[in-house]
Amino acid sequence: MFITFEGIEGSGKSTQIQMLKEFFEKKSLKAFFTKEPGSSEIGKEIRSILLNKENKIYPQTEIFLIFADRVQHVEEIIKPNLNEGKIVVSDRYYDSSVAYQGQREGISKIEIYELIENLDLPTPDITFLLDLPANVGLKRAKNRASLDRFESEEISFHEGVRQNYLDLQEQNFQRIVKIDATQSTNEIFSNIIKKIKIE
Repeated sequence: MFITFEGIEGSGKSTQIQMLKEFFEKKSLKAFFTKEPGSSEIGKEIRSILLNKENKIYPQTEIFLIFADRVQHVEEIIKPNLNEGKIVVSDRYYDSSVAYQGQREGISKIEIYELIENLDLPTPDITFLLDLPANVGLKRAKNRASLDRFESEEISFHEGVRQNYLDLQEQNFQRIVKIDATQSTNEIFSNIIKKIKIE
């Protein structure tokens, strides 16, 4: 099973993923937890470039860096673990590109979809979209740490990202499960476990 988590900054993905990791460990389930960008050795270098606020990165450069990391991630980490029969859980995957890079000027969502299709990337079995208003998510992000290049974007950018996610969920409602991320962490986690259907 391939599970992904998506959401704007401050949506609580990391908390829920950690809770899921502990749940799987208690159930003695073989699972591998990963993230984008930066899970592979090459990806770590790409991540440092992408998140550095000092870097002026053009939209086209950004999208190709993201997908360079993703191809390495898929081939080096995701596919091998899925082939071993493990549950793979990723904090962000290609829906993030549609939501974030799809908000950049000069890049169309059609171009992003074409990249996804042409690279023959595995499709998640289920994706959890933790949804909340952009201003709430950014307030959470500011409270936890210094902001990276993406988190430092204007509120209008994050509102656009959220809307892109909501559009994605409507178009892929059988795969993408939207969860109200303003609920308590336990309520959110309960909804996740129900959808995964692991007792």
